Formats: sequence, structure tokens, C-alpha cells
Amino acid sequence: MSITPRTTVDLSALRQAAQRIAEHVHHTPIMTSRALNALLGAQLFFKCENLQRTGAFKFRGATNAVMMQSEDRLAAGFATHSSGNHGAALSLAASLRGACATIVMPSNSNRAKMHAVRSYGGTIVECEPTQVAREETFARLVTSTGAEPVPPFDDVRVIAGQGTAALELLESIADLDAVLTPVGGGGLLSGTVISAKSITTKGATKGATKGATKGARQTDVYGAEPAAADDTFRAFNAGERIPLSATANTIADGLRTSIGFITFPIIRDGAAGVLTASEASIVSAMRMIFEQMKLAVEPSAAVPLACMLEQPQRFAGKRVGLIISGGNIDLEQLPW
Repeated sequence: MSITPRTTVDLSALRQAAQRIAEHVHHTPIMTSRALNALLGAQLFFKCENLQRTGAFKFRGATNAVMMQSEDRLAAGFATHSSGNHGAALSLAASLRGACATIVMPSNSNRAKMHAVRSYGGTIVECEPTQVAREETFARLVTSTGAEPVPPFDDVRVIAGQGTAALELLESIADLDAVLTPVGGGGLLSGTVISAKSITTKGATKGATKGATKGARQTDVYGAEPAAADDTFRAFNAGERIPLSATANTIADGLRTSIGFITFPIIRDGAAGVLTASEASIVSAMRMIFEQMKLAVEPSAAVPLACMLEQPQRFAGKRVGLIISGGNIDLEQLPW
């Protein structure tokens, strides 16, 4: 297998990724909640990537990158840096092709996520809990081992894979007014922007919800971010990339990273906005999903609902898709 990596990301890249990973990933369910609909005065459609393999959407992007690698390069293995979910995803994806994966992880990473990386066969190299330390350790690792780098978000192969979650949502639920996704590095959000701008102006296609009308319609895409780690919010409003402060801290550990160089222009030019939520709202949203939908979700995955809780008027009366990004939580460290 010899594949030349693409240098751009468009709908064609997403559809090719969907075909490439189809036999490996779950086509995750889309759920609703009458109680949450009534609370927010909107129709909510939750794309449950917490039920994806490895417990997060990250498996899509990692699998797409791994499956694109040529056979003669597999012996060198794969490498990345990750706070957890991408590391676990790459570890499993690499194992599907009989290759090894080495994951650089901050020393303060969620212990449950570190355990998951090891359980899928990945090897962990710990580093100081800063973006600079992550990237420098990662660069040294790739140089010394020759492993194929698969960054957690700033990679067109990864963006295309992540965008397949939104493709499934938008091709199943017609006439969405908006889609909200968590945003850390921006792989999921940029993939969602590409999906929405490319296909939903024509309405949903195969599998559209019964009773929904087809025809021209614009679906707005919003990033959802913790107010305590709001680099994308600030960057979007400033029109230029702003790195996350080294002191930023949030319960949404999967979003403690700076927006990417490749992902930011896609988001800046295509997203309708970036919303933020307080730590208290994130915990409340996480608990609501537990109690009303019986779904285990990690704090990062609850941020889109948390943003809606803080700005219900923005989405009142609308049809809104929310991508639940993951369900990897440490049960010994629940926030309530």
C-alpha cells in the first residue's frame, strides 16, 4: 500500500477517510433527550462519540492516518503527543496494522487515560505538563526513532478522519441550524466546519430524519471551550492564533492545548463563533448527561452542552447537533 498524503482538506478527503476507516470504527448513535430539549427550548441531537472505539472520536483521525501509511514504513512505528484520548486511539490503530506506538504524555495526565494507552499497547514517555515540553519531547522522539509522526490535531490526515463524525451526523439529521463541538487543538472543529460548509447547504441526504424537510440551508458551526482555557475564543475574535497560557487549567483536560496552525485558519474562516463555559457549567452539563441520558461522558465532551446552558437564548427554537467527544473518565475522580 503506497499512499501520498494530501496537503489539503476538503469534502473529498473526508469522504475518502470515511471509506478508509469504515471497517474499523463504529458508526456511533445519535440520541436525544426530551428533558434537555424542554430545559433549553431546542431540539438537541447528540452524536455519541463516547461510544466510539477507545471511547472517543480521536480513533477516527488516528485510524485514517495509520491506514494511509505505506507497508514499508510500518516497522518504524508511530509517535504522537497527547493528553490521553489521541494516544489511546493511535495505540489501538497502530496495533491493527501490527505496528508500535509511542506516546508523549504530560506528567499530570488523567491516570485512567494513561492506563488506556498502555492497555492498547502504547508506550508512554512522560514530559512536563506544558505545550512546549510536549512538542519538544515529541520532536526528539521522532528524530531518534524515525517513527511516523501523527500529531493529535494539526495534520490533514487526522482532520479528515475527525470530520467523519460530523459527516455521519449531518447525513443522518436534516436541517440542523447549528452544530457544537468541543475545541482544544481544533481537529474535530475544523473537520466539522468542512463537513457543514460542504454538504448541509443542500440539506441532509440518505437517512434523513423522518419529517425533516430538504432544501438549501446553512448550518452554523460553533466551537465550545472552557472559559479557563479560552485560547481559541480569543484567537477567533482577534483573527490571529493566540497560544494557550502555560498556567491555564480546566477540568476539561482534553482541551488543555493550543489551537493548531493548520486548524485555526479553517475555524477562523468557516466557524460561526467560539463559545465558552465556566467550570461549574461544565460539571453541571456532565451530570445532566449522566442523569438524563444515562451516558458516561468526560468533562471535555460536556462543554458544548455547558455553553448552551449559559446562552440558551442563542439556540432557542433551533435544531442543534452536539458532538459528545468522549467518555473516558476516572471514576475515582468524579467532580461531584
